[in-house]
Amino acid sequence: MKTAKCYIYTRVSTSMQVDGYSLDAQKDKLKRYAEFQEMVVVGEYCDEGKSGKNIDGRPQFLQMLKDIEAMKDKVQYVLVFKLSRFGRNAADVLSSLQRMQDYGVNLICVEDGIDSSKDSGKLMISVLSAVAEIERENILVQTMEGRRQKAREGKWNGGFAPYGYRLENGELLIAEDEAEIIRIIYDKYINTNMGAIAIATYLNEHGYKKKKRQNNTLDMFSAHFVSLVLDNPVYCGKLAYGRRKTEKIAGARNQYHIVKQDEYPVYDGIHEAIISEEDWQLAQKKRQTMGKKFEKIHHPERENILSGILRCPICGAGMYGNVNRKKRKDGTLYKDYYYYQCKHRTTVNGHKCGYKRQWKQELVDNAVEEVIRKLVNNPKFEEAIRQKIGAQIDTKELEAELTQLHKQLRQLNGAKAKLGQQMDSLDITDKHYDRKYQDMENRLYQFYDKIDSVEQQIDETETRIINIRQDRISENNIYQFLLYFNEFYDRFTDAEKKEFLNCFIERVDIYEQEQPDGRFLKHIKFRFPVFFDGKETEELSWDSETTLECVVLLTK
Repeated sequence: MKTAKCYIYTRVSTSMQVDGYSLDAQKDKLKRYAEFQEMVVVGEYCDEGKSGKNIDGRPQFLQMLKDIEAMKDKVQYVLVFKLSRFGRNAADVLSSLQRMQDYGVNLICVEDGIDSSKDSGKLMISVLSAVAEIERENILVQTMEGRRQKAREGKWNGGFAPYGYRLENGELLIAEDEAEIIRIIYDKYINTNMGAIAIATYLNEHGYKKKKRQNNTLDMFSAHFVSLVLDNPVYCGKLAYGRRKTEKIAGARNQYHIVKQDEYPVYDGIHEAIISEEDWQLAQKKRQTMGKKFEKIHHPERENILSGILRCPICGAGMYGNVNRKKRKDGTLYKDYYYYQCKHRTTVNGHKCGYKRQWKQELVDNAVEEVIRKLVNNPKFEEAIRQKIGAQIDTKELEAELTQLHKQLRQLNGAKAKLGQQMDSLDITDKHYDRKYQDMENRLYQFYDKIDSVEQQIDETETRIINIRQDRISENNIYQFLLYFNEFYDRFTDAEKKEFLNCFIERVDIYEQEQPDGRFLKHIKFRFPVFFDGKETEELSWDSETTLECVVLLTK
């Protein structure tokens, strides 16, 4: 009788013993079984620290299948300690077994007493693998339903307390040293025209420091932080459940990701609210309004290039573009007249601004454009620009901090993945299976909270780096463009011209009326230094004789 050849395959999710057997113990038992059955072991494959959730993360298992399909050693059997070592996903178990049997190779699960070469064995494999997967899903469903019930009762579901609260015996209590920030955020958002970015800037510029919590090392506020506060109903005494959901990645087997949900249930919490429900509703209404993108109906390709930059000569507020659509008597369109006008939103001496002059857009746009052309055509200006572009930015300390945060995030994700492997390696026949799985599930959610915290720190650090670099980078980009202004500006669309001028010019001031010589530009303030009359300056003023002589009568 010809001696049968076999491979042995072992796997554990961690370096710990699984089902009472270490890797060495599993190998020893498999070899003794092979010897007893008069089989020859011609290959050993071992995946240590790998999950049985799917086969993609098990390189030795995949190599074994490739060797079988290549008929490398012409084996007849694969020996495993238990079916759970071969795989825990029913589809993977059955498809892998089918790949083996296509080449005449059967599976023997020594501890379970299963042999796929027998009809009863193949049936048992199908049943046990399906039961294991169903049991795992049931535990997950039961765990999540327990969390939902806790939310229904208004109780905190675990994890870090949101900013503004502290945890005591599992309950949320207001942390007054943090709650002040929450109230300021809602007050500014509801009662002013500030958005998330403006509020974060306000807090940072007015000396407010964000309390460092958990793994947080940053004491600055970011727009991301403000947005999270505004979107969290916990601050009006509510608890949201299911704002994040683990969903299967479409087209992938056994791959999941966390997805934020647009709709989720909200329950009354037993904790004290920091803001009123009325203020919460007002904030949500503004969030929805500011999230809408308003589109122009007429001439969508046209932009009011200096809108907001051009300032009213009376109140100093930004003037905005408008259109007067002139029609014939029969109602048909005759001509569009585009102009800049003050919206009279700012008061002067207790009264709303009354400046009613409408400035033709083409006239003002061309005048500002001409100023820029006069500047860039000066050879000394180009020379100074090229020197300016060479400046460097020093953000080494923040970049080092960001590197550490990314390292911390990788460690947390690694620990989370390892915990998932431990969960996957649990034996469903263990009488303590449910309790162990529940404990691990709670730890898993704590990892998600820590990961969220570190990701927020990364976002805040990146924001700080961007803010530091923004002036330099934007300045360099603008200077690069200024070198070729005459070549490219005329080719730009109105939207591109508007974007450029908003990056380059902070404000344009005009006289109430044209001057006797036809001038109406009074002052231009640039966002970055320009080079004029042999020196660096951020402003040009037509009240200055020197400026007037050098720039000439630009608006004539």
